[in-house]
Amino acid sequence: MTRAIHSQPLTRESFAPFGEILDASGQPDRMINAGMCGRHHDLAALDFGQDGQAGISIFDARPRSFPYTLDLLERHPEGSQAFLPLTGHPFLVIVAPDHNGAPGTPLAFITHPYQGVNFRRGTWHGVLTPLAEPGLFAVVDRIGATTNLDEYPLDPPYVIKG
Repeated sequence: MTRAIHSQPLTRESFAPFGEILDASGQPDRMINAGMCGRHHDLAALDFGQDGQAGISIFDARPRSFPYTLDLLERHPEGSQAFLPLTGHPFLVIVAPDHNGAPGTPLAFITHPYQGVNFRRGTWHGVLTPLAEPGLFAVVDRIGATTNLDEYPLDPPYVIKG
């Protein structure tokens, strides 16, 4: 048995309970570098916990397609995590509310070109899910000595339709 979810466009309002959208569309907040660079300023509340520090990594993820079988969610209890695509390709973002330490019913979003996301600390989310090659992303998250990953297998899985 599987459970079906339909994806929806990513909007600030629908994603607000889970984090922030990192969006370079529209007018920048300010111009810098003698007017040659637009800055979209301070788009996310990064959180690396008391004993963590910011880390920037490059992820190279294999593209996925629809229907997509969602059989695992994860969260990072000690810090936020941001996915920043290094291409203009949309990607699939999956989140779920927390219900007493377990994920609730997931929501699936498709980004617009040049959007990234920042998941708040403790937010249940799917793995990095590009929809096209190359699946290159900069990931900003907590680096520290303690484990910062909880995984939750989904049985039965969900099937996400495009």
